[in-house]
Amino acid sequence: MTDTAAARRAHPGRSGHAGSGAPGPGRPRRRAAGPSLLGPAFVAAIAYVDPGNVAANLTAGAQYGYLLLWVLVAANASAVVVQYLSAKLGVVTGRSLPEHLGLRMRRTPRLLFWVQAEVVAAATDVAEVIGGALALHLLFGLPLVVGGVLTGVVSMAILLLHSRRGTRTFEAVVTTMLAVLTVGFCAGLLSAQVSPGELVSGLVPRFEGAQSVLLAASMLGATVMPHAVYLHSALARDRHGDVPAGPERRRVLVATRWDVALALVVAGGVNVCMLVLAAATLPGVAGTDTIPGAQAAIEANVGPVVGVLFAVGLLASGLASTSVGCMAGAEIMHGLLHVRVPLVVRRLVTLLPAVVLLAVGADPTMLLVLSQVVLSFGIAFAIVPLVVYTSRRSVMGADANAMTTRVVAGVIALVIVALNVALVVLTLTGAA
Repeated sequence: MTDTAAARRAHPGRSGHAGSGAPGPGRPRRRAAGPSLLGPAFVAAIAYVDPGNVAANLTAGAQYGYLLLWVLVAANASAVVVQYLSAKLGVVTGRSLPEHLGLRMRRTPRLLFWVQAEVVAAATDVAEVIGGALALHLLFGLPLVVGGVLTGVVSMAILLLHSRRGTRTFEAVVTTMLAVLTVGFCAGLLSAQVSPGELVSGLVPRFEGAQSVLLAASMLGATVMPHAVYLHSALARDRHGDVPAGPERRRVLVATRWDVALALVVAGGVNVCMLVLAAATLPGVAGTDTIPGAQAAIEANVGPVVGVLFAVGLLASGLASTSVGCMAGAEIMHGLLHVRVPLVVRRLVTLLPAVVLLAVGADPTMLLVLSQVVLSFGIAFAIVPLVVYTSRRSVMGADANAMTTRVVAGVIALVIVALNVALVVLTLTGAA
């Protein structure tokens, strides 16, 4: 029996995610309407405002001012397209992107693909646990190792909530955390002295040396997140099931567009706020190459209340994003290896690398930035098959991508790959 045949036997029909509450064969589909169709994109959007974003955006703003603002704007616009295609795949086919890959790849390529996807998921998890540990250190003075363990424990509780109370409750908790971190990261702009002229100039695409390209790749990896692409298709699948063609599917797809647009406007706005805050308050200030140093500088320049709110935002970001990242890793394993591991067990295993790195004294801010560079390498592996599958009528039927969407998505994929090639060249030549 071929791997593809075995995969089809492992994925009979277009069933929903086991244990997710998604519609499956013989199960009635929920007939949601209006705002109740929203939610999956807000969970996926947490990946766009995780602690890795904080490190990348603060570093970019402190070192280059408004120079790389255009990278955030372009990356977020690209993310809207990518995340919609991911959700669309789940809605139309009733399968996630990892499931489609698992169905179509033979054993060796599938295992290699799984390895790179798991490396990306591990980099994500390291960043998110470290972010939570840093926040607890800033707020309560806890040692980083203790903070990392507590972050893991709380995220485990959030995952248990998902398992026991269902998707809607989980979405509500994560969306609340998104609101908290939005206030925490954006509050400083109320007191910061932002230069409108420099802000506008930051929208003009340009670089200043190899280091700015490295930072741009880090920001890209922190904004267009591969694990969010894998997960969003599963979230949409679990929420809506295999929606039949016709008016119902059109209604769900329209709601999905709004869901993605609203969620990423929030996430993109938070990222812009972080960079602008750093550009307005941190240039020339000593010690801002670390998150604790940046938080202290923000507190000194903007006020202690803003400093505390920033730390609270970082904590909410770490707790929510590490839970979402763990879910993404589980979906990747299920889709590519056809193996299910309980989320709590996976949480315990994936917590170890971050705790070990904190215990050996690795610089947490540098780990956050480097984790985003690792993520940038995994983007093409997620986006290219996503664009291919959503453009195939054999997969999507009448809902296959129109020519305009194919061109736009193809350009996005090419630009991302080109930037990563530049990053590899700069790193190998020692220029970055």
